[in-house]
Amino acid sequence: MIVREIHPRSILSRSKVLDYVINPYIGCQHGCTYCYARFMKRFTGHKEPWGEFVDVKISCPDLLQRQINKTPPGRVWVSGVCDPYQPLERNYELTRKCLEILVRHCWPITVQTRSPLVLRDVDLFRRSDNIEVGLSVTTADDGVRRLFEPCAPSIKERIEALEELHHAGIRTYAMIAPMLPGAEELPAALGGKVDYVLMDRMNYHYADWVYRKCNLERAMCDDFFASTGRKLASDLAGQSIDCRVLF
Repeated sequence: MIVREIHPRSILSRSKVLDYVINPYIGCQHGCTYCYARFMKRFTGHKEPWGEFVDVKISCPDLLQRQINKTPPGRVWVSGVCDPYQPLERNYELTRKCLEILVRHCWPITVQTRSPLVLRDVDLFRRSDNIEVGLSVTTADDGVRRLFEPCAPSIKERIEALEELHHAGIRTYAMIAPMLPGAEELPAALGGKVDYVLMDRMNYHYADWVYRKCNLERAMCDDFFASTGRKLASDLAGQSIDCRVLF
């Protein structure tokens, strides 16, 4: 893993998903095979394979403090093209420092991660009246998870993190994207742990080689996404969980 400390010019950017996005890191230690964020390499000049480099935006809390004072408030996505709670966050605490600023200024926040490290900041989340915290759970089968997300935390850890956050009174959601084989078993595991679920096929073809290598080509076709999506929506409704389909 090649880690560099860098000093960006800005940290709070306009987003097409929410109003703003903050990415404290470039690159991600999780290195998921399908990750759309690897497109960033076209702009950053990294030659290393995705998952083998991280640039740490060491000055981002100071930048955010300056930017937030002259920017109209809006909902902030933490994060869009990196995991804000990847392992390096344990030492750098850039995500926490940025969240502290956003909470202090009463900005609405949406956190998205794959890591139970997010539980470290429960005290901070409780200080906000407008925050939601989500974990990406792509399958209920941890064997499938290891094929596509070998360096990411287990599904069990993520669901347990959602449960702890939810019981702490924090608004929670699960992001089923991409929809991997075994996703159809997730509703039973998510009951009582989330306020809503986002569901998206998000097939960017970066992981096509994994599907082929593991004889999972059937899970790349439209029929798989359609039938799995219908089952998920039906079973989530049975758990009284709001489901938002993005495809």
